[in-house]
Amino acid sequence: MNAEEIFFPHSKIRDKQTQLVQDIHDCIKDKKNLVAHAPTGLGKTAAALAPALFYAMKKDLTIFFLTSKHTQHQIAIETLKIMKQKHKLDFRTADLIGKQSMCPVPGVRELYSNEFYEYCKTQKEENKCEHHTNTRKKSGKPTVQAEYFLSKLETPYHCEEIVKECEKEKLCAYEISAMVAEKAKVIISDYSYIFNPHIRELIFNKTKKSIEDCIVIIDEGHNLPRRIRDLMTDKLSTFMIQRAIKEARKFKYNDTESYLESIRDALEELAVFEDNFPEQEKLIKKQEFMDKINSIEKYDELIAHFEFISEEIKKKQQKSSMGGIASFLEAWLGEDKSFARILTKKMFRGKKQIILAYRCLDPSLLTKEIIQNAHSTIIMSGTLSPTSMYRDLLGFPKDMTLEKEYPSPFPPENRLSMIIPHTTTKFTRRSVSEYKRIAAILARTINSVPGNSAVFFPSYKLRDEVNEYFKNICTKTIFSEQPRLSKEEKQDLLERFKSYEKTGAVLLGVSSANFAEGIDLPGDLLKAVIVVGLPLQRPDLETKELIDYYEDKFRNGTEYGYIFPAMTKCFQSAGRCIRTGKDRGVIIFLDERYVWNTYRKYFPSEWNTQITNMYKEKIEDFFKK
Repeated sequence: MNAEEIFFPHSKIRDKQTQLVQDIHDCIKDKKNLVAHAPTGLGKTAAALAPALFYAMKKDLTIFFLTSKHTQHQIAIETLKIMKQKHKLDFRTADLIGKQSMCPVPGVRELYSNEFYEYCKTQKEENKCEHHTNTRKKSGKPTVQAEYFLSKLETPYHCEEIVKECEKEKLCAYEISAMVAEKAKVIISDYSYIFNPHIRELIFNKTKKSIEDCIVIIDEGHNLPRRIRDLMTDKLSTFMIQRAIKEARKFKYNDTESYLESIRDALEELAVFEDNFPEQEKLIKKQEFMDKINSIEKYDELIAHFEFISEEIKKKQQKSSMGGIASFLEAWLGEDKSFARILTKKMFRGKKQIILAYRCLDPSLLTKEIIQNAHSTIIMSGTLSPTSMYRDLLGFPKDMTLEKEYPSPFPPENRLSMIIPHTTTKFTRRSVSEYKRIAAILARTINSVPGNSAVFFPSYKLRDEVNEYFKNICTKTIFSEQPRLSKEEKQDLLERFKSYEKTGAVLLGVSSANFAEGIDLPGDLLKAVIVVGLPLQRPDLETKELIDYYEDKFRNGTEYGYIFPAMTKCFQSAGRCIRTGKDRGVIIFLDERYVWNTYRKYFPSEWNTQITNMYKEKIEDFFKK
């Protein structure tokens, strides 16, 4: 197979890329699936899109390229632009993000997603949305204005471009993108467009497509199991109830206020523990909560009541908390199998918060149907190892799925990977003396690196504890990532950090937070990454239930529910260092537990990770070469 045959965007397929391209081509041709652990730098986007587009155009299929990061949308768009120009192809591409994120109406970004969809639906039905009226006729067909806009539109385009252009013309960017998607060969979108049943039904109805005629490519697929579990989880909290009580008082729904206060009291009764620790949790039986609700009012009637009041309130304002209450009560009626019912009491911003969760443990409840019905499903990531775990968790059929781990394209001499086994972040060992020891090793390491370094901790709290001592002995400028950064704040921090490329700075972040995944710092922008400790999930009830569930289903509970997710976070953080074939960098794992076989055996063999006490000398020698 050569590059010209399959619309490859570059002049030739690289040696290390050849097998991935061939496997994707063969799996799509044979209507099979691929679970691909493909390290960073292999060129996964081009390797997947080229053979997929070749086959989709031949057999009149549609490609859904799914990714969780907006930056990955841009990479896919640029790849498709090159393919289109180089091979003189005629195909359309649609780039879709969440409908709420594409809406220009002031205030809608602050709504909860279910509130937004209800608000949007009402505005359309009552012809109150100028953008929608300008875009679609009552029959659902495009308006003359929309048709003219579409006739001038060049694809592929990035979703942010279309949002800006539509705002100028007072058109609905989501509806315009859906019109493009109807005739598109490639649709780039978030996971939810395929795996959220409600959103999938809407977009398939609008675009007149079916899953059977779709090639589904899932990028950064290690994120998918958790995303699906969160999507299928429902929660009820005292905070939600208090918001609903304020609404009921505002609009003088006295009966509703009384019902809500009784539900809040029911949660308080369930949250009684023998001792009085600030954070506690326990499992709740389905009937236990239902009995308390039935003592207030008949369960079904209470759901209907909150749904009705929600609609009434939304006639007077954009949103209502009542819908979320009704949604949770309905979800609670679901089966016990594959779910955990957990009540948590904790402090949040100085106030007691009680949360009752109906938490999903099994993502395959949603993904299995898609995988079985799609023409072909390709899931890929640089941290999709072991492939058998993702096959099991997501419900890929063994007999129709190829699992493959591909070699790294990076020259081994460009990477120095080390374990420094002198400290630990193990909870029972945390102390001032341990924090000082971690800080001293960090300073000694980072001061030896000729350029920028990034350090990733298991939590913000631990990061701040260590930084109290680190900031006094580090010779470089320190940047500290903060939780809940906006997109603009994140970009600003990143640009300021990059500006220290020559003199060197250090970014202190958290594994699985803002900067541990989805950012590129190629070339001399990042010379070293240090992963401090093991980002193991807190052994809370959800984790224990997950371990038990996976042990029962796969006989692999501890690995699937506890160890693998932590190691994936480690390797994602470490992967920020070397992004292109010419990059050179140091990766350090700082915790004695990395030496234990429990964790050591999962390190990529091609990293040739050394256990060493001579880390400073090795770093200096590495950068002298």
